Amino acid sequence: MSRFQRKKGKGNPAISTASLPDIIFMLLFFFMVTTVMREVELKIKVQVPEATELQKLQKKSLVSYIYIGVPRPQYQHLFGTEARIQLDDAFAQTTDIQQFIINEREAHNEKEVPLLTTSLKVDGDVKMGIVTDVKQELRKINALKINYSSRKRVNKL
Repeated sequence: MSRFQRKKGKGNPAISTASLPDIIFMLLFFFMVTTVMREVELKIKVQVPEATELQKLQKKSLVSYIYIGVPRPQYQHLFGTEARIQLDDAFAQTTDIQQFIINEREAHNEKEVPLLTTSLKVDGDVKMGIVTDVKQELRKINALKINYSSRKRVNKL
């Protein structure tokens, strides 16, 4: 015989659900704070080159990105295999860059306009001709603060 006997009539106590709304709201706030929305869908392939001396940009809200690279395979039947420029979510020509910079300047406060930086995310295999054309257009609009995006070189021993 067993020494321990169950008392009849008593079952397991019910689980308290009083703290359940608190847990749900904590999870909701956690995901709201940590989720990052993608701003631009890349339609081009960008494998930025490696570099050793890098500086991190301080205020990313003051950065306008210009992507230069070969269109992804699903867009190659429309745009070919030559290097293209992407501004926001659309392909563009070099003549569209001036209007893009003007729109970026209008979207910011007047005090922030001198701090605006144009970041060029250029694929490592792209020829410099298209990059030079983009830089010429940026000079015409007086957007002289240019940044080249790259990734940190990993030294292999």
